[in-house]
Amino acid sequence: MAGEDAVFLDGVGEPDAFQRLWTPHRIAYVKGENKPESGHPDECPFCRIPTLDDVDGLIIHRGEAAYVVLNLYPYNPGHMLVCPFRHVSDYTELTADETVEVADFTKRAMTVMRGVSRPHGFNIGLNQGAAAGAGIAAHLHQHVVPRWGGDSNFLPVIGRTKTVPQLLHETRDLLAKAWVDCAEPFGGE
Repeated sequence: MAGEDAVFLDGVGEPDAFQRLWTPHRIAYVKGENKPESGHPDECPFCRIPTLDDVDGLIIHRGEAAYVVLNLYPYNPGHMLVCPFRHVSDYTELTADETVEVADFTKRAMTVMRGVSRPHGFNIGLNQGAAAGAGIAAHLHQHVVPRWGGDSNFLPVIGRTKTVPQLLHETRDLLAKAWVDCAEPFGGE
């Protein structure tokens, strides 16, 4: 762990002034350990996740055509993904029922997050294809990222550090309970 006066070496042995908070769990993402080698459903984590129980899979809610799961590598606490169960890569390939449920679950994810953590805003989006930034382009997934004023404060901007102050399983339990308690009706639920 870094102290205030710590000096670290960069890759070529030159001292730098950056303090570091180690997040070794992210090395799996950096190395692509959970990323499928092909676009085949047998290798797809978004096809595998629904075969797990909700706690182990970090699943917030399951519907008929889609499910909501915590992002294993969140940009912010509570970063959720809305995924169709069907292995489909393009938004235009969704059926009408899948489109409605993905949209409804996106709305509910925002409502639940507002009730749990009162974010000031959201980033919502689909990254279609690897060129557009999709880490797993073979299976469509919509990001619901809660945002707070100042969440891009000195830590990520100057300190080059991002903190996630809650364990993923704790976040999952909190959001799953709030999802059930959410009074606002959605779609066919």
